[in-house]
Amino acid sequence: MSGPIGGVPASGQPGGLPGSLEPNSEAPVSDASAAPAVNADAEQVGEAAVVESVAAARGPLMLEAVGLGKDFKLGRGAVLHAVRNVSFGLYQGAVVALVGESGSGKSTVAKLLAGQERRTHGTITLEGKPVEIHGGGAFRRYKRQVQYVFQDPFGSLNPVHTVGYHLTRPVKLHQPEVKDARKAVMALLEQVRLTPADQFVGKYPHELSGGQRQRVSFARGLAARPTVLLADEPVSMLDVSIRLEMLNLLDDLRKRLSLALLYITHDIASARYFADEVLVMYGGQIVERGPAEDVTQRPAHPYTQLLIASAPDPDNLGSVLKSANVATGGGAGRAGTVKSSTGGPAPTGCPFSNRCPLAEDKCKQNNPALQLLSSNRAAACWRLDVAAPQLAGGTV
Repeated sequence: MSGPIGGVPASGQPGGLPGSLEPNSEAPVSDASAAPAVNADAEQVGEAAVVESVAAARGPLMLEAVGLGKDFKLGRGAVLHAVRNVSFGLYQGAVVALVGESGSGKSTVAKLLAGQERRTHGTITLEGKPVEIHGGGAFRRYKRQVQYVFQDPFGSLNPVHTVGYHLTRPVKLHQPEVKDARKAVMALLEQVRLTPADQFVGKYPHELSGGQRQRVSFARGLAARPTVLLADEPVSMLDVSIRLEMLNLLDDLRKRLSLALLYITHDIASARYFADEVLVMYGGQIVERGPAEDVTQRPAHPYTQLLIASAPDPDNLGSVLKSANVATGGGAGRAGTVKSSTGGPAPTGCPFSNRCPLAEDKCKQNNPALQLLSSNRAAACWRLDVAAPQLAGGTV
């Protein structure tokens, strides 16, 4: 059982090629006063593939993004295209991982879904109903169902307030029917395995370890009793020794509470371990997607291949790339490095074209849409016949 996620043709997305979440030098910036070499509106050729999500086998569709886009105006006619034509769904009880390097647009997607940024293009639906958030009561009702866990637990907790204060407020706000807020707070602490709970309720953030602070962040998100949890790099600020423990906790919460979970990470190895479906982002758009095991064991897009080749993994993740075109003779030196790298997404054509050793003129001029490799796998690359001939030949 799987659910189709519809692609949106590029012609419906005016404005050109998006880049990354954070406004930085790596993101592609267009100047409206200067005519680009390639028409930005026609950059992506063809329609994006309709890909079935393996996550749909877990449960019903909860939150869906279709053709999601975000532009930032930088002044003097320059526009930062942070997210472009991103479509996927989050399903009850399933984990979808959004993977990519810093500046790829992952966190912007999460903020759009959380209602913390206003989208420029596309639609968001929650349980089949279009989402239009203008603040006030509508935003509060939406946040009851969709919660965001921040990357830095110390920065997201007020240092002058106790753990109890941080959890009591959302309980009272989102669970007005609860008469004993303290009891509800203690239950939340036990849910995230901060026990005995009465030893933590009166502590301040600086008195907790990094892992304990992140558990408090999880508890705060769960205080609203959400159906969707957006976890933005939830373990990247933690010691390596406790990351697996935290992922196991998230997985347990996902199962027990039937959460639809978006897991944002730059670590594709953890996505393989944790997620049902992996979406690989580069330059503000999805360049590859499919079942987590398939994408990490048989990557198709050159960028995914380089991500995996550079990922340390005890199971020798990426060994499949020893004979891959991108990881050897073409343009890669050490695993995960590209000799032709210029430091950021290309402003026109395929966003990876100025780093890809397989790029040709067509890649630099036209941005490819996602192409189906199987019913639940797709990649956006003009050179799939060279980058992944065993997949492009229809043997997935």
